[in-house]
Amino acid sequence: MSTRPLRAVIVGAGIGGLCLAQGLHAAGIDVAVFERDAAPDARLQGYRLNIEPVGSRALHDCLPAHLWQVLVATAGDPGPGMGVFTERLRLLMREDAPPAERDPSEQTHAVSRVTLRRLLLAGLDDVVHFGKEFTGYRQNADGTVTAQFADGTSATGDLLVGADGVNSRVRRQLLPHARRTPVPGVGIGGKLRLDDGAAWLPEEMTSTKNMFLPKRDFLFTAVFRRRETDGATVERIGDQMRAVGLDPELLVQDAKDDDYVMWAYVAHRRVLPADLLDAPAGGRGQRLRELVTSRLADWHPDLRELIAQTPADTIERFDFATAERVKPWPTTNVTVLGDAIHSMPPVGGLGGNAALYDAGALRRALIAVGQGEDDLLPALAAYERAMLNNGFAAVRAATMYLRLATLPSRAVRTIARTFFRLCGVLPPLRRAIFSD
Repeated sequence: MSTRPLRAVIVGAGIGGLCLAQGLHAAGIDVAVFERDAAPDARLQGYRLNIEPVGSRALHDCLPAHLWQVLVATAGDPGPGMGVFTERLRLLMREDAPPAERDPSEQTHAVSRVTLRRLLLAGLDDVVHFGKEFTGYRQNADGTVTAQFADGTSATGDLLVGADGVNSRVRRQLLPHARRTPVPGVGIGGKLRLDDGAAWLPEEMTSTKNMFLPKRDFLFTAVFRRRETDGATVERIGDQMRAVGLDPELLVQDAKDDDYVMWAYVAHRRVLPADLLDAPAGGRGQRLRELVTSRLADWHPDLRELIAQTPADTIERFDFATAERVKPWPTTNVTVLGDAIHSMPPVGGLGGNAALYDAGALRRALIAVGQGEDDLLPALAAYERAMLNNGFAAVRAATMYLRLATLPSRAVRTIARTFFRLCGVLPPLRRAIFSD
């Protein structure tokens, strides 16, 4: 086993790449991240995402303790288990709520993407390099690998990790046969503020996640309600942040965002008028809202009102594609994680959590290498096996949800509703299938 200090080069500063960088940096491993965006805030997004227990464990393990504490404090509580309803708000099943005493690293957290990105970048000023467009890599005779960038610079390490998203250039060179396939589903989403004007919403829609299975199409809702205000967070742990050179006000400033209910409507592509695809951005939200409202004509009035009251400027349309299963390849000192290898439709919130799983698994493998407990290639081979199994299981699950949402067969929808109804009345079946 090599006694030379391990050097890791990561291409891409998304949540998977940054989570890995935090974990390696904390372990004393030489790591550098190269991101094509010009600055940290080039693509800040205000929407939140659900970090499931698998993602929470990875973030807990990779982040320094003080940053993990900020993440939990600024996150929202997504509520006690997801509910499954008919379009008339008849409950079919609700997942069992996790134990109240469950450790935060085993809980689900509704996290602001902006805050998460700031936390993942915190303390990595000398690690993350912006304005570095990756163009390719070269594997060297001495066992190292060199990443090359559009500005003529390069970086050499013992391994290269492609964390550069769905259009990964690392994957393109490593696995030129890997493909992504468009799927016929179309998503339309928006958010409605939880202020006094939304008091008419049913309690289920303001306290937890919900999935609606009508006779056609599909609707998902999630609530994003802060656990505490930004001021309370700064007052409680601000001194700890300042002690390590961080600005607590900056880290939690977007916690001022209004709490809201997010909804996502999914249907087959054919229900979307062709002329809407090329419509200019101005007025598109209103047209999308009208389209969804027309499809919900026989749904419960509260669901129709949720769509009708949503501000048009929050409504967007999303196209879906999914990665085709990739067979294991001969392991080298170049590997990939997250969307760079197993991208999936954003149905069920599985993609981000799969990327965090990869980051946690790769961190453990590389720490073992850095401590002399394993050689690099066997460690990477074991990581790739686990990553492929977990990642493409998530792809299958997301694809299954999407097919359920878009299949025109009423027989299939009836079977699905019967299945959830059985899970609702048979706790052992429900726990066997849906427990984390």
